[in-house]
Amino acid sequence: MIFLYGVLLGSFYNVVGWRVPMKKSIAKPRSSCENCGHKLVIWELIPIISYILLRGKCRQCKSNISSLYMITELLTGILFTLVLIHKGFSLEAIIGLTLVSLLVIITVSDILYMLIPNKVLLFFFALFLVERLFIPLIPWYDSIIGGTVAFALLLTIGVVSKGGMGGGDIKLFALLGFALGMKIVLLSFILATLLGAVGGMIGLRAGVFQKGKPIPFGPFIAVGTLLSYFYHEIIISWVFPY
Repeated sequence: MIFLYGVLLGSFYNVVGWRVPMKKSIAKPRSSCENCGHKLVIWELIPIISYILLRGKCRQCKSNISSLYMITELLTGILFTLVLIHKGFSLEAIIGLTLVSLLVIITVSDILYMLIPNKVLLFFFALFLVERLFIPLIPWYDSIIGGTVAFALLLTIGVVSKGGMGGGDIKLFALLGFALGMKIVLLSFILATLLGAVGGMIGLRAGVFQKGKPIPFGPFIAVGTLLSYFYHEIIISWVFPY
């Protein structure tokens, strides 16, 4: 059931990730083909299933539909399920579901536009602020320390590297630090950096990225953060076995 909810919300997060960076309404106009403008009917909007039935093509003009739509829906469902597996029916699961929602949206927007929208970050900051009032970290001030340390660290890197770290990434890590605390956010930064370095080299060799041009760091932040959130105790025990 939680997988189905995740898939349905993943479809909505697609809309947010595609439209908000372009300052478009998430309610209007109706979803349509980007090539011919064909307005999608209900059966063309069923998450995952419609993409498979249409074979990844517009019913009207037969142009390709981005596979990002289906991938996002499927991943959101899987990640929602992982939250429930790891956190169970607990209050902390609310934090986990909110975290997944944020990371899915910023991943979509960063892949498409190399942009993490302020509106998305502000909305989730307000959401995490309310949630952490009722579901505080232990100790409660770990949220303040985590947000402050993450912001200071990323801002310093951005200044020293003269723009090597984008403003959206800095604000995102500050938000993650507030939501998850210092230990997890620092681990997520280390993992995201390692994943970004490896992914960047693979992308250069594969021709996906171009030398000297920036690459979207949001997806690597998302993966590093989720690994840290779900498995930080295991990872830390590997690094410091004694």
